[in-house]
Amino acid sequence: MEDPQLTDAQRLTVYALRNENAIARLAGSAIVRGFYRASASGSAAFVPSRAGSRELSGDLDTGAIFFHEYAHHLQLEATSYAIPPWAVEGFAEFFATAQIEKGGDVLIGAPPQYRGYSLFNGSGLKLEEMVGATYKDLDEGQIDLLYGMGWLLTHYLSFEPSRRGQLTNYIDAIQRGTSAMEAAKAAFGDLQKLDRELNKYMRGRFNGVRVVGNTLAIGDIAVRPLNPGEAAIMDVHIRSRRGVDKKAAAEVVADARRAAAPYPGDPFVQSALAEAEFDAGNYAAAEAAADRVLANNPNYVRGLLYKGRARMEVAQGKAGANWKDIRSWFEKANRADTENAEPLLLFYQSFASAGQPPTKNAIDGLLYAVALVPQDDDVRVNAVRQMLIDNNLKAASQLFAPLAYEPHASQENRTNSAKVMAAIIGGDARKALAELDAALAARNGPAAAR
Repeated sequence: MEDPQLTDAQRLTVYALRNENAIARLAGSAIVRGFYRASASGSAAFVPSRAGSRELSGDLDTGAIFFHEYAHHLQLEATSYAIPPWAVEGFAEFFATAQIEKGGDVLIGAPPQYRGYSLFNGSGLKLEEMVGATYKDLDEGQIDLLYGMGWLLTHYLSFEPSRRGQLTNYIDAIQRGTSAMEAAKAAFGDLQKLDRELNKYMRGRFNGVRVVGNTLAIGDIAVRPLNPGEAAIMDVHIRSRRGVDKKAAAEVVADARRAAAPYPGDPFVQSALAEAEFDAGNYAAAEAAADRVLANNPNYVRGLLYKGRARMEVAQGKAGANWKDIRSWFEKANRADTENAEPLLLFYQSFASAGQPPTKNAIDGLLYAVALVPQDDDVRVNAVRQMLIDNNLKAASQLFAPLAYEPHASQENRTNSAKVMAAIIGGDARKALAELDAALAARNGPAAAR
């Protein structure tokens, strides 16, 4: 993987909450200990500051949670491939156990002891079902087994000489439209034989890789405390970044107003307030907060975006709306950070809000947004729809492929995605667009990644 120079919009933001209970409350699920959220506004990982102990066998510790979520970001930001759930989670688990030694060396490949129980005692998920993605909705125990088996197979395929290249062949075949099951049979051969080999491998010694520390180029690291305004609004900011429904938005905005009141001149605080007001549907208040941001920093991207977003919401369905002015805020944000995907997405969406066909410039910007944040499903879906409207089936197929194997999608969502892909492969853009819109209407919302 390349190591490009990144802007703040492209870097992963990691929020370290107090403990595992705080993560569970934020995620809305008692079984979640950390999760990753991909977004055009900036991808984020939410991890606990304290969790378990690596010295205690079977404990899922802070380091493993952090490396797991960070691995998700590295994998998903660098690929536009359709990757089955076991390979997504197996990859993340493979790097979750990375050990950084005092001298700077990094050891990769240690077994995740916390998956041991499910690997030796779990049931309800067969290897053939896993690699073929033929299982239906999984319960908590089966999900744990998917993570453990995913790690085991990833490790085996990485270190067993006779299996070299098979994982790449499997993933590549899926990109060509081959079903996961057929791709697995073609790449791995006899799946029952592979299952027997894995069972034997699981009971042996595991190889690993040592990355020598002095070969790594470490950039400058700057650490500073939060200023008083940032500290006051951080809880609100984290909850907004997690995503809110109508009920939560009302709670967050009330807290945001109290926290932001003493800091009218702090751009970070006021942009967090603008986001909370916008999420609650208070567009005039969101624009007022954005104005306070821009009064102190005219090029503050979040202020520019929420100024434009608030005006766009108010303008929808109104005759005589000044769409040129609305788009100018997204253009200013793009000029302030050309590698930020969100202004490009919003500029494109402004045409749909205005009931106008998008310009070529808007479409090109949307496709570049996909290149900047390939892990954001919302950006990708917009691009897929546009390619189907343009009857560009080849581009639509490439763009939709990663959505075909969402790691935490429900059985209904997987079924709907399969219908979309079948229509695309069948060369029927109109049917594929109808299936896609039906799938979006039926979707209940993405589940948080564990």
